[in-house]
Amino acid sequence: MSKLLPDSPGRPAADPSGGGVQAFDWLYHFVTALELAPAVAVHSMDRAGIIRFWNHASEELHGIASGDAVGRAFRDLVFHLDRQSEFEDVIATIWRTGQAPQASDWLVQSMTGRRHWVYSCHYPVKHDDVMHEVFCMEIDITARKEAETNLEQAAQVFQNARDAIIMMDTGYRVRAVNGAFTAITGHAPEQIIGQPLASLGWGVDDDFYQRIWTGLEGADHWEGELASARSNGERYPVRVALTAIRDAHGDVSGYMAMLSDISERKRIEEQVRHQAEHDALTGLPNRILLLDRLHQALATWRRQGSRCAVMFLDLDKFKAINDTHGHQAGDIVLREVALHVRACVRQVDTISRLGGDEFVVLLADIKGADQAACVAVAVTQAVALPIDIGGQEVTLSASIGIALCPDDGAEVDTLLHHADVAMYHAKQNGRGSFQFFSPAMNAHVIERVELENRLRQALDGNEFMLQYQPEIEVATGRVTSVEALLRWRHPQRGLLLPHEFLPVAEDSGLIVPIGEWVLRAACRRARAWRHGGSTATVAVNLSDVQLAHDGLLPAIDAALESAGLPPDALELEIAEDALSRGEPAFRATALALRARGVRLSIDRFGTGLSSLEALRRFPLTKLKIDRSYVGDVVHDPVHAAMVPAIIAVARSLQLRVVGEGVETAEQLEFLRRHGCDDYQGFYASAASTRPNLNPRRARHMRP
Repeated sequence: MSKLLPDSPGRPAADPSGGGVQAFDWLYHFVTALELAPAVAVHSMDRAGIIRFWNHASEELHGIASGDAVGRAFRDLVFHLDRQSEFEDVIATIWRTGQAPQASDWLVQSMTGRRHWVYSCHYPVKHDDVMHEVFCMEIDITARKEAETNLEQAAQVFQNARDAIIMMDTGYRVRAVNGAFTAITGHAPEQIIGQPLASLGWGVDDDFYQRIWTGLEGADHWEGELASARSNGERYPVRVALTAIRDAHGDVSGYMAMLSDISERKRIEEQVRHQAEHDALTGLPNRILLLDRLHQALATWRRQGSRCAVMFLDLDKFKAINDTHGHQAGDIVLREVALHVRACVRQVDTISRLGGDEFVVLLADIKGADQAACVAVAVTQAVALPIDIGGQEVTLSASIGIALCPDDGAEVDTLLHHADVAMYHAKQNGRGSFQFFSPAMNAHVIERVELENRLRQALDGNEFMLQYQPEIEVATGRVTSVEALLRWRHPQRGLLLPHEFLPVAEDSGLIVPIGEWVLRAACRRARAWRHGGSTATVAVNLSDVQLAHDGLLPAIDAALESAGLPPDALELEIAEDALSRGEPAFRATALALRARGVRLSIDRFGTGLSSLEALRRFPLTKLKIDRSYVGDVVHDPVHAAMVPAIIAVARSLQLRVVGEGVETAEQLEFLRRHGCDDYQGFYASAASTRPNLNPRRARHMRP
């Protein structure tokens, strides 16, 4: 029960004034009624702020029992938080003016820690125009305030959402839109409110909307991507989410649509997809996209009979550009080649860079081999166009292999493999040309693979051997050098000469370990000759692959040290092609070898395109005239003129000259007459495992 302090609005014991008794009787009955009101909390306080009355609803509202409240200061019971001073000013104004202020909302916290909102009305209680108390009636409005806060937050979310939000009635007519709607679509609210959602112009037919409405009726939600249009006509992709809104009875009261502009997401997706499917350097489709389009082309052929062709393209000697001009120049060349090739094909065709200098062209829907050949000719000519790299022009050639569908295969892997096989044959047949696939080519490649595998076993099986052919001094018949010639004792095919297996060894990289074996074996044999009194040097041929290999110099040092052979007893023969390409790495290796004392000679001179400048820049000691010139000096006036000219050039560069392939006395006499230093060939000695180092015998030997 509520509690009244003496002189509070309860029934007094006596009052000299009858009117006062009547007034307090009325107030007593009023307070008794309020005591029973469950929703209205009533309390009163005197001028000192002491609680004089505290009804049951006040106990419920603030969580403070009447006995704990009456007689205590109100400010000790209930705090008005950050508006406490404002509240005290309101109470002070009531005592000062005797007027009731306007009702107000307050956020309060009771001494128990409970925080809630109240709607408070304060009234002055007077007797004979003298204020005795301030009467307060309060209602708990916490739930209403929370609802208002939720509504306010919802409104803020609605207005500040990044996605466009559209509220519709049950007829799909727009009732409200947020700010993002105008920002995304360009439509002002007044242009769309009252209009059906379909008026936004999605670029779809009426059946589309009917399918959406039907889906909403069954699931209350539909979501998908559409192509929309802004107010200026610009097309853009959106993701739309439509949701049915139901009232407390479960009936649909409206619909909400959320529109997300996914232009940036689509752009990023396209960028990521493009990066995943295209070569970063040239922008051409990569292997992933090529395979996808090749699968599509084969599927089209199966449905419609449309033929297609796969062209495998490899740039000839592209590595020389990287070695000579640097990888940045190589990148420039690859980009230019991509542009040149693209100009040779149609929009429906696909050009792909697989990596390095390998390209694949997919010709879709062609008539036959003639059309593929025309494209191959155009591509060959386009690749041969000069390319400027830093003010210097370079020219290239390409070897192209072609496989036709369905003639050469009807599966992706088969066509690519057969095109690669044909390309290999184009390269073997002189480069700068194209070849169509044939079964014979494939058989050749299979044989080559088998030979490569057998070569790997040959090293471990000690199947290699060296034969030696002397170089004879023309004037004295003395053996000046002995050339080590590699042979392979093949278990099934017998003795194989270098031209039968060295190209495979070079292409596979096996030439490096094979070449190291040759160096070690030749140096050991030369040391044995030295112990026997011979002063002849031993000559070993080096391929381009060995010259470019980082391990060449350590391998030579190790072979010399292991055999105990002085460096000047070793001569390394380099093909003229190495000079004509002029790779800086080759020259650096040559300088390092000469610094060690190792001799260097140019082999098969006349077959390459080396210049006098190249001959001057390389630290050479000897020049060997190719056998094709020496063999025809007696009968071919051109060669008869060329050989003396070559000898004269060598003399001007202070190089010793060797004539290769001497087989007759007439050839030897020609070389002697024109000042050639040494000769080599069957006239003096055939290659053997035990060469004749006796000068008088060697000069008179016959094949």
